Amino acid sequence: MDVDPNKNYSIWLHFAEIDASITGEQERVFDILINGNIVFKNVDIVRMAGERYTALVLNTTVAVSGKTLTISLQPTQGMHAIISAFEIFEIISAEMTTSSDEVSALQTLKSSLGLPLRFGWNGDPCVPQQHPWSGVDCQFDKTKGKWVIDGLLLFVNVQGLDNQGLKGLLPSDISKLRHLQNINLSGNSIGGTIPSSLGTIAGLEILDLSFNQLNGSIPDSLGQLKSLQILNLNENFLSGSVPANLGGRPLHRASFNFTGNAGLCGIPGLPSCGPHLSIAAKIGIAFGSLIGLLLMVVLAACWWKRRRTSFALRKSQLQGKLHMLKLKLGPTLRVTFRWASITDRMNILEILLKLRPFCSPNKPLYLSIHRQSRSRPLID
Repeated sequence: MDVDPNKNYSIWLHFAEIDASITGEQERVFDILINGNIVFKNVDIVRMAGERYTALVLNTTVAVSGKTLTISLQPTQGMHAIISAFEIFEIISAEMTTSSDEVSALQTLKSSLGLPLRFGWNGDPCVPQQHPWSGVDCQFDKTKGKWVIDGLLLFVNVQGLDNQGLKGLLPSDISKLRHLQNINLSGNSIGGTIPSSLGTIAGLEILDLSFNQLNGSIPDSLGQLKSLQILNLNENFLSGSVPANLGGRPLHRASFNFTGNAGLCGIPGLPSCGPHLSIAAKIGIAFGSLIGLLLMVVLAACWWKRRRTSFALRKSQLQGKLHMLKLKLGPTLRVTFRWASITDRMNILEILLKLRPFCSPNKPLYLSIHRQSRSRPLID
């Protein structure tokens, strides 16, 4: 039969003595040859199985260098050789597994992003090679003898991680995927900040986090990625100054997109960072102004209450000196009191002095003095 060359094959041979004419041992003996080489010599089914009508199974593994594998039965004694069945299996070496650190990082990413069940992401990310995890690209590292992850993006005929409705946050452990070259998580609902640890993935060439809900500032560490050629952070909620070591990169044939982030500033095409205040700063100023206004209102109310209390006290003191005192507040201050004795009259000067704080150029004092027995004022 035809086989693949330079492979190992496991061969299983099945026998049973069911011929009624064979009554004992040494009546059917034969050799078994594979590709001309004897692998089993002097096979006696009855002797090796123990009795007739009992199964005998023989197994061997052979290395085949050519494209053909042949099995031959050569009689050596008694009747001709027989065989009930045979099986041939190609032995495939176990595939190298993925680096445990990178598997752990992918599991953390799966949990942090709330990856839908349809993605699977169970078992080994890269093995078997024909069925890697959805959205994961693998590369074999010959120096380590392990598979590593070099891409989280959209490939032809492979379901990618962009436009999948992913939510949650980007974990800092993503930096453990240190062989990554491409990351495409665009068009999802990923929030939180951009992990600064991304700046430690030295070989990263493409980073596309556009059309998400990322906030905060752009980490300075991204400017350390010397291989970075495409950086898409547009249409998020990022704020602050674009790192200087990123701002000039497009001049060196790199493609960076920061548009659609109202809070970003500092490079051509974006507002200047100088006179512009962040949203948080504007909220702080408005809040401080409101607190100041409320404090002024409280102080004014306290001052007015204290003035009224002082005025009531003065009025009480004046009424203690004369038989009757009437005070009327308005655009002018009107004072009417009655006296019955010289003693009361002597106190008039003292009364006028006590009324002095209530007078001003805009509020004149009108004084009316009556004797207790008269209704017409003596002085007006």
